[in-house]
Amino acid sequence: MKEKVVIITGASSGIGEACVYDYVKKGHMVVMAARNKQKLQDIQSNLGENGEKVLAVPTDVSKEEDCKNLIEQTVKEFGGIDILINNAGISMRALFKDIETDVIKQLMDINFWGTVYCSKYALPYLIERNGSLVGVSSIAGFQGLPGRTGYSSSKFAMHGFLETLRIENLKKGLHVMIAAPGFTSTNVRKSALGPDGKEQGKSPRNENHMMSPEKVASIISKGVEKRRRLIIITMEGKVTVLLRRIFPAYIDRLTYRIFAKEPDSPLQ
Repeated sequence: MKEKVVIITGASSGIGEACVYDYVKKGHMVVMAARNKQKLQDIQSNLGENGEKVLAVPTDVSKEEDCKNLIEQTVKEFGGIDILINNAGISMRALFKDIETDVIKQLMDINFWGTVYCSKYALPYLIERNGSLVGVSSIAGFQGLPGRTGYSSSKFAMHGFLETLRIENLKKGLHVMIAAPGFTSTNVRKSALGPDGKEQGKSPRNENHMMSPEKVASIISKGVEKRRRLIIITMEGKVTVLLRRIFPAYIDRLTYRIFAKEPDSPLQ
């Protein structure tokens, strides 16, 4: 790709941070958005001379004004937008009967509304450049995951939103892509919210055999370059999505069994 202007939300860690390094390495101009201002500054410092092509904009995507400011600062600095990667997100782990509804609202505010707000203000600039609108989702957006009602709901909502935008702008050159990684070794499970809204502080899964954020970032950037509609990154995810169409009841039972085996599973 020729030099592009790329906005990445949730850029302070995990897949978002890996996307920053990936796009900067390829010579693009990158705008990093996240709540943690210090971490954004650390990443920019780590980039050395390449940090000159990076703009850090502290952003809470659950706040519409922050998202509007993110887009305005990007256009002011770089003159337009080619790619928006909606990556910011949080997870949860609790049964619906036990969880406080404010926790689900918090997930929707960040995972879904954050995507809506950023996309709303970036849309005219993306259309102007035949740009790419990306949502970093999950298999949870295809298959409901027990103990993750808020997370699955937010990802299902993201899918519906992005797929509708694709159809609405079918003749305007807008590229819309949904990327669904499998389990990736990030801090998302450690920061997942429990029934009372507090972070659980540890991962219930073995992180050693998971895909790296760097690998996911590389796959996402290649998908954007090829203007793919959907990327289901892991084989397990592809099989789940396929079998869900054919044997939905079986996949429900299998999903239950898998998540019931997690340490301290709320299903037990």
